[in-house]
Amino acid sequence: MWVETFKSFLWIALELTLLFVVISFVISLLQGYIPYKKIEQMLIGRHKLLAAFVAVFFAFITPFCSCSTIPVVVNMLKKKLPFNIVMIFLFASPVLDPTILTIMGVFLGWKVTIVYTILTTVLSILIGFTLGALGFERAVKNVVMSGYNEENQKFNVRFALRETWDLMKSVYPYLMLGAGIGAVIHGAVPTEWISNLFSEDAWWLIPVAAIIGIPLYIRLSSMIPISQVLIAKGMALGPVMAMMISSAGASLPEVVLLKSIFHKELVITFVISVITMSTISGFIFYLV
Repeated sequence: MWVETFKSFLWIALELTLLFVVISFVISLLQGYIPYKKIEQMLIGRHKLLAAFVAVFFAFITPFCSCSTIPVVVNMLKKKLPFNIVMIFLFASPVLDPTILTIMGVFLGWKVTIVYTILTTVLSILIGFTLGALGFERAVKNVVMSGYNEENQKFNVRFALRETWDLMKSVYPYLMLGAGIGAVIHGAVPTEWISNLFSEDAWWLIPVAAIIGIPLYIRLSSMIPISQVLIAKGMALGPVMAMMISSAGASLPEVVLLKSIFHKELVITFVISVITMSTISGFIFYLV
């Protein structure tokens, strides 16, 4: 059993490593071509729907971790960007990433990845506009930010290699953790047990998974290889995706950081919104 588990771990780890390094390097190279100043102008433009999709695109090209979005959010608020646009970015950034979506497509299938991308995009925009319409801008504190550098780096291979290495140091351990857990589940947990306990009939697992995902703080990079094994063993896709979105979208460290820039009412609303997004997404995957 343990030999098979080790072989499974090596295979998953190899796939993840190759995908992560190649895609991260390519994205880092392409960042030199991204017109950040033009993006900022579009974010404050009159066309609200266009600005919303630009905010999602901006979220798409920013860091992996939910905590990494906080300095960017503070900078956006400091520049007086519309509150609803800032919130759209806050919800979309942790759950949309080109490298992670590529890995998701390879491991979970491109149909799942496309549905996931559409759902998180649409729900992030709807939640952002809703919070703006309800006047939650009043719950933003005045925060002074220091130490944040938004200047573009020059396009070159050396910079891309350095960026890839930095991402490896911060994210790669979580990839390997996910590969290890996935390999153990693959080799040690009976298929019948998972398929019986977490089958399609257990619809109630979706809201439960959405709630418990937040304190677990399982990164998307860790959850994807685990999800592949769980789904292969017979676990329903709905609760897997609900947990994946909630754990990535509202981790406990992020909530603590948000308390420094938002009043309590907005922090609580943020957590409820992430749980709602996760639950809705889970049920849509359940129906699909």
